[in-house]
Amino acid sequence: MPTQHRAIQSRQALIRSAAQSFIDKGVSASGMVDISRRARLSKGALYFHFESKEELTLAVRDEALAALRELEEQLLRAPDPVLSASRDFAAALLDRVDRDVVVRAGLQIRPESDPASTGTLLHRRWCALFLEKAAADRSAGRLPPDTDPQRLARALTTMVVGLLELGHADRTWWSREAVTDMWRQLVPTPRAVPATGAGRPLRSGPPGGPRAAVPQPALRGAAGRDPAAFAPRRTPPR
Repeated sequence: MPTQHRAIQSRQALIRSAAQSFIDKGVSASGMVDISRRARLSKGALYFHFESKEELTLAVRDEALAALRELEEQLLRAPDPVLSASRDFAAALLDRVDRDVVVRAGLQIRPESDPASTGTLLHRRWCALFLEKAAADRSAGRLPPDTDPQRLARALTTMVVGLLELGHADRTWWSREAVTDMWRQLVPTPRAVPATGAGRPLRSGPPGGPRAAVPQPALRGAAGRDPAAFAPRRTPPR
């Protein structure tokens, strides 16, 4: 095996070992010797790649952020409207967090030398991405003209961040089923309304009765819904 390739593999093994240790014990309680043992590498190999635990902690965080940037780029390039694009982004994000220990750890750690909270920076970035797509959708007529893109972006960000935080205690919140159900509850699918021969819509029920649901920004009408409807079905722990 070429030396360069072996060095890359060793570095990745150390980052993954550190991430798992940070999740299991926390950053402060994780020792460099234990991290090297988890990776099945010598202490000398560890210090060859990382001079300190702080440097290793930053490497874990930076690798996690790089993985999330790929998902953010996919969101920006997605041709779908913001409501479906944000749902797909949330599903992909939470699936990656669930499967990848480095991403999971990187979202929770806060290096001492970096005063900025990783989570806060990500939340602002996601909100800006949703705002950009929502504004474009309204301009293109894919959202009701009275939609406030900023309120919609904040609502979508709240949904993503809420599922992310809930999943740390119960990882069933990170399932695609949970994401899909959340979006279905807060963004109803319109019902087809048949038309008469004269081209006028038929109304089911008496005049003034309920009309067909139309897609609305997530903030509208959500407060009166049953919170239990948002809970995902439990799956066996991984």
